[in-house]
Amino acid sequence: MKKYFIFTYSLIGYILSIITLSFLILWVYPWAFMPFHIDTPMMRTDANPIFINTGLLLFFGLQHSLMARSFFKDGLLENVSNAVKSATYSVASSICLVMIFYFWQPIEGFVWNFQNGAVFWSTTMLYSIGWMSAFVATFIIDHFELFGLHQGYRALKNIPDPEVKFQVRFFYKYIRHPIQAGTLIGLWAIPSMSYGHLFLSVGMSIYIFIGLYYEEKSLITLFGEEYKAYMKTTPMLIPFTIATN
Repeated sequence: MKKYFIFTYSLIGYILSIITLSFLILWVYPWAFMPFHIDTPMMRTDANPIFINTGLLLFFGLQHSLMARSFFKDGLLENVSNAVKSATYSVASSICLVMIFYFWQPIEGFVWNFQNGAVFWSTTMLYSIGWMSAFVATFIIDHFELFGLHQGYRALKNIPDPEVKFQVRFFYKYIRHPIQAGTLIGLWAIPSMSYGHLFLSVGMSIYIFIGLYYEEKSLITLFGEEYKAYMKTTPMLIPFTIATN
């Protein structure tokens, strides 16, 4: 019975992650078919939008950062299976995104606002390419493992966790972090950049770069000299540039 519960929990975490991340992609762009988006909130309040939005971003960042650290995974959840850890992370991350969708407050004014023309279509194309690239990159490194579903399946079938091997394929031959690169493009390549959207993009970008710093340290610990050599030959986010450590 326990293994069925773990698999169901992993499946719920996976479905919630896909739904909320898909909604995020649509939410940051002013699609006409969306009932609300980043500049048309679900819930309005008289409170200072900067205060509310800062709190939401901090809560999002803390949840992602703390739950990804070893003191949480190997400390507080020391006696919990990897499948439950991954599912819990997915569920918590989804809840944080739902909170952002519901409570995010617009900030009046635009940095730029193109409604048609070459810039409008160029930024829309970049937005689409960015998010599609990030999505495809998840499958290159194992999409279902990334979102915890494979861990739940292994628990269901009593399959031991596989040995982690360092591999460089497709996008990863040109940049070390294509998921984050695609996400950054999707956040910034917008034809209508309101101040509220700018606030989100800056906050998420700061979180991404902080997360990359710690992720690289973890990858060095996991793969050692093999990953250090990869860092010397492959740029972090921008292909065909000089690699940086």
